[in-house]
Amino acid sequence: MSISEVERIDDQGMAAWDQHNVDDFVALFASDFVFRDVSVPEVFTTPEGVRRYMEAWYKAFPDMRAKTTNRVVSENQVAGEVQFTATHSGPLNFGGTEIPATGKSVVGGGSYFAKVEDGKIVSFTAYPDAAGLMAQLGLMGAQA
Repeated sequence: MSISEVERIDDQGMAAWDQHNVDDFVALFASDFVFRDVSVPEVFTTPEGVRRYMEAWYKAFPDMRAKTTNRVVSENQVAGEVQFTATHSGPLNFGGTEIPATGKSVVGGGSYFAKVEDGKIVSFTAYPDAAGLMAQLGLMGAQA
């Protein structure tokens, strides 16, 4: 694949995430893939798993907006840094615990790595700044 093709897939993924378009995001994955979020014990290998993961974020942060702030792209991989803004207005399932809505606005961040083969994502790992998010929600440490 070319770098521009990998960039196009990444752009489509970020647009789908930002627009809360679960179907478009899930469609970017190969039939055999692995999706990890280091803050979640479960590894997702089915479209339904990724769908549940995304819907949980949108339930907790229904006004979430996301954007890429930095990325590095090769012929078959992309590493990106993202930032999102949102209001915690729904329950957040985090680490097996449900956190009731706090009503607080947050500016979150994180990074991800994705591997692409034959125009589809075969591996995706997300590294959200969970500690920063929890601090902004008033659930640990000093507020940022």
